[in-house]
Order: sequence, then structure tokens, then C-alpha cells
Amino acid sequence: MVAETLHAPVRVLPGEAPATIRAEGLEVRYQNKLVWQDATFEVRSGEFVAVIGPNGAGKTTLFRMLLGLHWPSAGTLSVFGGPPTRGNGRIGYVPQKHTINQETHLACESLVRLGYSGTRLTPPFLGIRAEQDAAWEALEATGATELWDKPLGSLSGGELQRVFLAEALVGHPGMLLLDEPLSNLDIRRSRELVETIHGVVQRQKVTTLLVAHDINPMIRCLDKVIYIANGRVATGTPAEVLTSESLTRLYGVRVEVLRDSRNNFVIVGGEDEHGEEGG
Repeated sequence: MVAETLHAPVRVLPGEAPATIRAEGLEVRYQNKLVWQDATFEVRSGEFVAVIGPNGAGKTTLFRMLLGLHWPSAGTLSVFGGPPTRGNGRIGYVPQKHTINQETHLACESLVRLGYSGTRLTPPFLGIRAEQDAAWEALEATGATELWDKPLGSLSGGELQRVFLAEALVGHPGMLLLDEPLSNLDIRRSRELVETIHGVVQRQKVTTLLVAHDINPMIRCLDKVIYIANGRVATGTPAEVLTSESLTRLYGVRVEVLRDSRNNFVIVGGEDEHGEEGG
């Protein structure tokens, strides 16, 4: 049985940015199996949000709904003030898995240019120059201009993530959805990529949701956390959500939120430990 909703009432204060995402009483099912229910939250323009929780909790499902690929079984969900739609050009998306063979000779700029041409109708005589300019701007935003002519197959994991991020940014989206971009990176590379993403969020005011297992590399940058576990959703600032009391209510069993010697969050109990390094 799923317990009470874990969220603060949605309220708009004077001067607040408009809501990019608004969910009310949201319920998700797959083949009549409940994933999570009764989720009510807002994500405002320009916020940087971590989506965390155990494997199979429904984090990627949230992205699928925002992309118009899966419909909620109950409740309402709006994106940019309307229902989610497939192929929304205002959303930049980096999926969990990109298959890049080491023998791939496609240059980074070519991949990023493809992302631009897929979002624009440009006259042929302007097309190539516009694509090149947009690709350079996107790679510059992610600190990856030195990768311009390098083949994708020669890049490290961290370099690839910067290029994928540039591909998602090239169309100047209003929202970024990043599905586990840190999963194959070491701690230092994870923090470097988070700093890059945070810089983009601040400069371009793009609403960004990032699915991750380890919240520590990004804790200093976050505006909000969406924590999905045990069929429930807890949302709020990191200080509101990442507490022993909040996560105990979420999981329905005693959970301790501790700090280790490096000032990292360590979550003990529940179904999994998500705050630990490498977790």
C-alpha cells in the first residue's frame, strides 16, 4: 500500500520564474503495475534538479512522460504550459545509453550539426554556415571546442558526455533532460561535468533535470531534488529532502542520512544506498 504524498503544497511567490513542468496527483503504471503515485510538484524555469532513487523506481519513466512517450495513468502533467508532445524541439535530451563504436570516424562537429539541422528549417545557401556556427557555439558552451574535428570513437567517456551535451544544447532548448550522464565517470570527471552543466544552466537559464545515483558531485549546484522510491515521490530543496525524517517517510523504514569525512551524503538503509561515492 502506498502511503501519503510527500510534497510541499505548490505555490507561486511574486517574482518567481514560471513553471516549466507542473505535475499534480501524477500516477504511473506499466501493464497495471503501479510504479509511483500521487506526485505533485513544479520545476521552474532555470532550475537545476536531480532525479534520484533506486534502480527501477521510475526515474527514466518520468523522462519518458516529459518527452510524450508514456502517458500517466492518473493526474495531470504539463510541459511549457501544455501537454507533453513527442518530438518537442524545446527539449534537449541525452539518453542513458549512446552506442559509440571505437571504429566510429564521425567527427564531433558532424554529430552536433545533425542536432541543429534536426531543429531548424534553414535555406540551403545558409544551412552549412548556420550549422557550423551553432555547433561551435554549443561545443564552446560545454568546453569542448578542442574536440571539433576529433572522431567520436577516439573520445573518453567524459569527452563524449560533453559532446552529447552540446548536441542537446545546439537547438537552444528551454529544458534539458540528462539520463545518468555521470554513470561511467570517476568522481573527478563527474564533478567537472556537473560544473559544466551548472554553468550552462546559469548562463542560458535552461531548466535541467539530471538522473543520477550519486548526488554528491552536484549537491552544491542543485535547486531541487526529486527523489523517487517505494512508489512515492519526495520533492523539495536538498535540505528538505535529504534528511533522515524525509527519507524514512519515503521508504517506510528507518533511514539515516549521514555525512562522511569528505562531507559527502551517505544514505544508510532503505532499498539502496545512493549517496555514497560510486553508489
